[in-house]
Amino acid sequence: MIEALRLMAWLSPGYPVGAYAYSHGLEWAVEAGQVRDEAGFSDWLADVAERGSLRNDMILAAHAHRAAVAGDGPGLAAVNDLALALAPSRELHLETAQQGRSFLDATCAAWPCPALTALSGELAGEVAYPVAVGAAAGAHGMAPAAMLAGYGLAFVQNLVSAALRAAPIGQGAGTRVVAALAPRVAALAEATGTADLDAIGSATLRLDLGSFRHETQYSRIFRS
Repeated sequence: MIEALRLMAWLSPGYPVGAYAYSHGLEWAVEAGQVRDEAGFSDWLADVAERGSLRNDMILAAHAHRAAVAGDGPGLAAVNDLALALAPSRELHLETAQQGRSFLDATCAAWPCPALTALSGELAGEVAYPVAVGAAAGAHGMAPAAMLAGYGLAFVQNLVSAALRAAPIGQGAGTRVVAALAPRVAALAEATGTADLDAIGSATLRLDLGSFRHETQYSRIFRS
């Protein structure tokens, strides 16, 4: 019971990582007319989840969890280096690095444990968000499947929250999108839990290019 509550706290909107400040390219997609309604947003988010960064993040989180359970600091650092290098733009690099650093610092302060304290020394600089979550969950002995599913659903819910502010959809539509994507997130968690790092890859080139354009977008409310 306490493990589930801890995971819910870590991945809640109230956790001090600043997730609300990022749209992961959604704001540009709306500006460019690529996302105009509930159906368009649902398709966009499904692609990001299954063919883009969420799938990669979940693979990285699983490997960070594995390294943390084994107490493999150098292995954890290597996963983190890869995760940071995979960010396709300055804004998306900031998105993962800022949230990761904030998550690790907040978790070490509020939920300290010897294993996490030891591992955090390998992550003294920038930390990718999925690596921080995976490492903390592994250090605390959380089940990897629950961690991955929770991470995936939190990612979806955060972008739904961004859509309520940036896209022409309402709360009812956002709730339907979450409900529709939840089974697909569960399937992703199962598939990525045992995936090799060589399985990392994406096919969301339009999102990557849009994140470059967002840097100079005239009017914006998000940092990515």
